[in-house]
Amino acid sequence: MKNIILVGYMGSGKSSVARLLGDRLNAFVLDTDEKIERDADMKISRIFEEFGEERFRDMETELLRSMKDENAGFLISTGGGMPMRPENRKLLKELGTVIYLKASPEVIARRLEHDTTRPLLADAKLLSEKEERIGAMLKLRNGAYTECADIVIDTDDLSVEEIVSVIFQKIRG
Repeated sequence: MKNIILVGYMGSGKSSVARLLGDRLNAFVLDTDEKIERDADMKISRIFEEFGEERFRDMETELLRSMKDENAGFLISTGGGMPMRPENRKLLKELGTVIYLKASPEVIARRLEHDTTRPLLADAKLLSEKEERIGAMLKLRNGAYTECADIVIDTDDLSVEEIVSVIFQKIRG
């Protein structure tokens, strides 16, 4: 099995889908954010605070480079900003089948309404503020997500189980 890589904005369902799909495919699930946190021995929010976003993005690129020589068969859930660098988009495509889990700003804002762990949304207190910020970031990121994707799935009206079924059909079909 080729690596399957999930990309998309935070709150699009990457981690939840990866866990369930990994179980169904009996594949090792690698969450890039979790791997970076383990390797750095600190939370992403702290990496942002102490070293800045650019250093975190460097860590993402370093992780992708290191994975080029790994065996296939991983199910990889990426951080939302990982595809923003052209080098990362190229590396992602080389690593396997890239699936963009696409969601609207409204749905993402609802999903993340009470989540205080996201550094890029930390100071947005109202749902409307989060939705506005998410919409602006999605405008910047959508092209990068689409460019590296082999498959695009709109997740707005789908449950995690339904998303996994769609992915299963597309990769098996």
